[in-house]
Amino acid sequence: MKKNLLIGTAWLAAFVLTTGKVGAQDFESASEAVANMRVGWNVGNSLESNSGDLDNMWIETWTDRSPNAYETAWGQPATTKALIKMFRDAGFGAIRVPVTWYPHIDDNGAVDEKWMARVKEVVDYVIDLGLYCILNVHHDTGSANTAWLRASGTTYTGTKTKFEALWTNIANEFKDYGEKLLFEGYNEMLDDYSSWCFASFGTSSGYDASVASDAYSAINNYAQSFVNAVRATGGNNAVRNLVVNTYGGCDGDGTWSSHLSDPLTNLNYPEDNVSGHIAFEVHYYPTISDLSTSISGAQQCFGSIKTNLMSKGAPVIIGECGTLDDTAYNTNRDVMLEFTKEYIALAKEYGMAAFYWMTLSDASDRSVPQWTTEDLKDAIITGYYGDEGFTYEGDDDDDDIDSDGNVEDNNGNVDENNGDDNSDGNVEDNNGNVEDNNGNVDDDTNGIKNVSSDDSNEPVYNMQGVRVDDMSKKGLYIKGGKKYIVR
Repeated sequence: MKKNLLIGTAWLAAFVLTTGKVGAQDFESASEAVANMRVGWNVGNSLESNSGDLDNMWIETWTDRSPNAYETAWGQPATTKALIKMFRDAGFGAIRVPVTWYPHIDDNGAVDEKWMARVKEVVDYVIDLGLYCILNVHHDTGSANTAWLRASGTTYTGTKTKFEALWTNIANEFKDYGEKLLFEGYNEMLDDYSSWCFASFGTSSGYDASVASDAYSAINNYAQSFVNAVRATGGNNAVRNLVVNTYGGCDGDGTWSSHLSDPLTNLNYPEDNVSGHIAFEVHYYPTISDLSTSISGAQQCFGSIKTNLMSKGAPVIIGECGTLDDTAYNTNRDVMLEFTKEYIALAKEYGMAAFYWMTLSDASDRSVPQWTTEDLKDAIITGYYGDEGFTYEGDDDDDDIDSDGNVEDNNGNVDENNGDDNSDGNVEDNNGNVEDNNGNVDDDTNGIKNVSSDDSNEPVYNMQGVRVDDMSKKGLYIKGGKKYIVR
């Protein structure tokens, strides 16, 4: 739809808002950015979807390898601006956009143009709506055999050039974006033993000082390479706020091992040629028991983060949060909702911005868009804003979004993200289901299901989107549209 041109200072303000472009000297500090993010959400199982198994590269084998084929491979429909707007209007101030890059880069770290264009499009949805956006390198790390980034000195030496080249290319693509775009260097990077909780936990002895030391050194080296590569591109990247994760995204939660705090104490503040533009990140997936015990655990965990990480001089982002308990929402909902409200409030008290992992709107609900677990969303909003909740009072952007969640440009042209042809020539409807050429609908193509009244029999998927029998082994899984860690 055509809009009247704005002039003078009003036009300039609108330009900054819609493009996110401001002068480098105007960038807020990392601490200011984290405070202004309030609460956030992860657009999970979307742009980070990948085959995840060198012995079964199923996306590469069975699809046309288009951006849409990857984005929808793990059961989520393509992200729309309408979905992001729903979160903004509800009171979320930031969106984390996880991206897996390895299927889309060459040996020199150069990124496929079509993939970069789609990533940029999703980032623009977030920025255009006035939200903070965290863009990262996601399942290039982790426990899968496709993870080319490992917390290992040998792996760092072999991948340093490619890693820095990848971040150089990403940074150049977004170098003119303003302060609301942050880069996150890597996600949950693990050692060669795929150890969760702390480095070397996966060894036969449960802890190996030499392995652990090597892993933490590698994490710090990757963090430094990330900062160096981004800063070298200049422009707004010279002062952009950058985020570095602890080993494995570990948060130090628990008291069962003296090594749980090691990922916090061993992370260094990277050397930087500007002051105050680094943030740390952890991930928080507690087990929910009774309310009092759960709250005490959160207090212990956040206290450890403050003592062992924030004390290094950088604010902390909880880049992912949720629960380890795969039945809590259905069997212990009242406690889960109250606990979520309490730990969101506690994160705010400690000055941390918490980003919930998926769950709030998943699978076909994203296409509407609508909430999958509206009461959980309400708990998060109440935890941050209090019982009065949140009312969005900004400009209404509905005239930019049609009834299907597609974005109209100023000429009324529509960029459709739903109803795309899939790799087999079949058509996905707006609920993410696939119609074959005979008009039949296969509801099972989503793979990852919504949360239902009883998801105890829901199928289980590993983080590569491959269905597995159960969650008996340590690792990350998807069940009922939620992410779980088995330790």
